[in-house]
Amino acid sequence: MNGNEFGRLFRVTTYGESHGDAMGATISGCPAGVELSVEDIQAELDRRKPGQSMITTSRGEPDAVVVNSGVQDGYTTGTPIGMVVQNKDARSGKYEPYVTAPRPSHGDFTYSAKFGTRNWGGGGRSSARETVNWVAAGAVAKQVLEQSEYDVEVKAHVNQIGDVEAPPVTFEEILEHSEENDVRCAHPETAEKMLEVIEQYQNEGDSIGGSIYFEAQGVPRGLGAPRFDSFSARLGQAMMSVPAATSFEFGLGREAREWTGSDRNEDWEFDEEGDPRPVGNKHGGIQGGITTGQPIFGEMTLHAPTSIPKKQRTVDWETGEEKEIQVVGRHDPVLPPRGVPVVESMLYLTILDFMLLGGHINPDRLDGQVGEYDTPYHPSSPENE
Repeated sequence: MNGNEFGRLFRVTTYGESHGDAMGATISGCPAGVELSVEDIQAELDRRKPGQSMITTSRGEPDAVVVNSGVQDGYTTGTPIGMVVQNKDARSGKYEPYVTAPRPSHGDFTYSAKFGTRNWGGGGRSSARETVNWVAAGAVAKQVLEQSEYDVEVKAHVNQIGDVEAPPVTFEEILEHSEENDVRCAHPETAEKMLEVIEQYQNEGDSIGGSIYFEAQGVPRGLGAPRFDSFSARLGQAMMSVPAATSFEFGLGREAREWTGSDRNEDWEFDEEGDPRPVGNKHGGIQGGITTGQPIFGEMTLHAPTSIPKKQRTVDWETGEEKEIQVVGRHDPVLPPRGVPVVESMLYLTILDFMLLGGHINPDRLDGQVGEYDTPYHPSSPENE
């Protein structure tokens, strides 16, 4: 099975199934000398983990991460970083009725059709539980960027649930308010309306879709390669890899179809340092597939969760029967609230990978001091203590 690796230099390889023994990620290409603790990673995992509120699945997973390689005395060593999160609350028995009778709109049939077999407990590899690995890796990427000489900052919030849409908010408002409510919407009044909508569908045994707005500031200009390795292409791959993603856009996005060229085009001016910069940012920080140095922003849509308790129809290919099924278990009624840290992680991973590729950060060591061995983060000999 291919497709389990993301990135060119900062490469993340993941493994694990929803009801398997554990989830795990290996990072190759993390520079040495990055101060990294389990707490740094756990803080991000806690934002994604289930059971946070009444609008998330009640599956009781602590999502406690163990870092078992690549870190010495609190600093990365430049070798692969291995991370493991044990699955603690898997209940596969509820999935037995769907082994040969696929649930509507899940990956059950397509996985079986591709491989001739599948891990069926909890959806196996197709489950959104796999994103625990992405958030762990994103937490490492976040630390690399925060400790570099660049002031890169990433944040996202839920801007729409169903037909309830938040008005535009500033980046500062997202930083200040997005973690203040269960929906993770940076506009408090809209968050209350979203919560009502979610609870309505939850009470009806149904689910609802929504979208996440994301923004990154401080990203240097010049990231990305034309055509197939453009920043926008790789970012699109990252965002469309998120489970339940149905659309991704940046800048004006789909609204661009309504704009004339003269309206969308942005003139050039000199900034305070005498460098050219566009007047405005309708392009979302990307022109010609390469970053401009302006804020990168966009939006992605997540469809409604497919696991719902309402009765649905399926067929059992083993018995030849048509069946009426009712998916029981512990499932989210809406995805964007827990999807926020996932989206942020994929943005961190994309930015860092391009910054390593472009030479903005030394891929071997964060301090860039090639050949220097007596560093503040090198371990001391126990005999010298």
